[in-house]
Amino acid sequence: MPGDRWIRIEERRTAEGGSIGIRVDITDLKRREASFRLLFEENPLPMWVVDVNTLELLAVNAATCRHYGYSREQMLSMTVEDLRVPEETERLHSEFRQNKGLQTAQDTRRHITADGRVIDVAIEARPLRYNDRDACVAVAFDMTDRKRAEQRILHLACHDALTDLPNRAAVDDQFSRVLDDARRRGGGFAVLCIDFDRFKQINDLFGHSMGDKALREASRRLDVAAQGVFLARIGGDEFIAITEKDPLPSSAELLANRLRGALERGIEIDGHCFDLDLSVGISVYPRDGEDARSLFASADAALYRAKHEGRGAIRFFTPAMDQQLRDRNALERELRSAVGNGELFLEYQPQRHSNGEIIGFEALVRWQHPRRGTVTPAEFIPIAEESDLIGEIGEWVLREACREAASWNDELQVAVNVSAIQFRRGDLQGVVRTVLHESGLPPARLELEITDGVLIENVARAASMLNALKILGVRIALDDFGTGYSSLSYLQSLPLDRIKIDQSFIASLGRTDRSLAVVRAVIGLAHGLGLPVLAEGVETNDQLRTLIREGCDEMQGYLIGRPRSVEVYADIVGRDREDPDHASGERRRLSPAR
Repeated sequence: MPGDRWIRIEERRTAEGGSIGIRVDITDLKRREASFRLLFEENPLPMWVVDVNTLELLAVNAATCRHYGYSREQMLSMTVEDLRVPEETERLHSEFRQNKGLQTAQDTRRHITADGRVIDVAIEARPLRYNDRDACVAVAFDMTDRKRAEQRILHLACHDALTDLPNRAAVDDQFSRVLDDARRRGGGFAVLCIDFDRFKQINDLFGHSMGDKALREASRRLDVAAQGVFLARIGGDEFIAITEKDPLPSSAELLANRLRGALERGIEIDGHCFDLDLSVGISVYPRDGEDARSLFASADAALYRAKHEGRGAIRFFTPAMDQQLRDRNALERELRSAVGNGELFLEYQPQRHSNGEIIGFEALVRWQHPRRGTVTPAEFIPIAEESDLIGEIGEWVLREACREAASWNDELQVAVNVSAIQFRRGDLQGVVRTVLHESGLPPARLELEITDGVLIENVARAASMLNALKILGVRIALDDFGTGYSSLSYLQSLPLDRIKIDQSFIASLGRTDRSLAVVRAVIGLAHGLGLPVLAEGVETNDQLRTLIREGCDEMQGYLIGRPRSVEVYADIVGRDREDPDHASGERRRLSPAR
């Protein structure tokens, strides 16, 4: 009608031959239909109308065609069953039987596109009459990316980012499940604590980037060797495995050997080949514990024993290990108060020139425990490094050694060892500056001894730190040369003042030609770089004569003098300032000690 009005006309014949006409204004209905078609067709979201009885698609909008990859003609010949994955067919029919097409977008359904991709969609649908058929109109929200993001977040929450193995949180969940199952069926399981041997040296020598690559490859091999057994990385180079396979404990030992076997072949990364091995500690439920705390503590105690018995060891927990672990923890607690309680003290070992003159002393820390007696550095230094106490102890040693050396003959030096943790963490330059200022010791009389392994994580950073120390005026010595990852490249880049040959080579002098060749090569290399060489561990006159003949500059060892309190060497250090010999500046000679 004019004015864009719509009239529905209905006429019916009566029994008498007449007719009844009905005129209904349906303008509003037509406008709503037009609005619906506009909203339906132009909607950017996929929309369709489906017969709730036959599941036929009665209408689809352009967005549906684009999203699913079909033409409109193809889709109008399909049913919604053709869009769902086959596994959800029964669920689809149940939804329409029960709800007549009514759906809310709370759950997702899996649909298949024309190219075979499976997508996750949330459907919002409402019933309506469409061309005199019971139908429903649906709009689809593609949740695929969101679903994948949620799954990725869930995966990351329980997996290690570097290796993609389960992480510590996943260990807790797995342990709870396995423990509940073991209690229910009266069975058992084993917990394996796994640690790489010497992995830290890869980071020290080649940096963390190379270490990460090696760790990823090693983890991949372990995962394959585990053959479906739960394996997780809980941090660093530490792993946990939990096995329920019978018979226990032999199946746990077989698993441990299988994991070790996965590393028999070297790991090749960027042209470098790394030889790794594992140490494994094993505890068994319920023999070694009935809860997570006790079982993991038992496996860790067994690992601690394995690590101290040599490379590649596998050890089961025994009650004696528990006592050893408690003793170790007690020693750590007591070590924390050792500095404050005045239990640490220094001994000094003399260093002499090849001409016989004493040039200085190395300061060596000792621990006099009030109940245990003398605790050797081999016992407490590893504990100090593992518990981060080495920073406090190292600073005390530096301060005490400098204070003592400040009272010596002005020409004598004092050498102090610097641990890897001191070097990598904290403000070593600031500590040294403060200690020198407090003690009044001339910087040139302080020598800091570092090992090659602590420098190689980042050669440029190491060189920068050493140069900062050199600016203070102190000397730098490279200790234990030849036993770690000695490299000619960093000898050129680092500001060294001395190289110390490790005592293991000196001990073999006269017994193997190789040791003499190594000593000769190190001396030649150092002299070529303009550096003096000090040999450690000199214990016999034959060793001394050989070193002097080969041109070694300086010596240290029991033949020269044992580590003793400074009072033993009072005549050497000239602590009595009224001593006329000290006033003349004459150097003292030390007779060889037997």
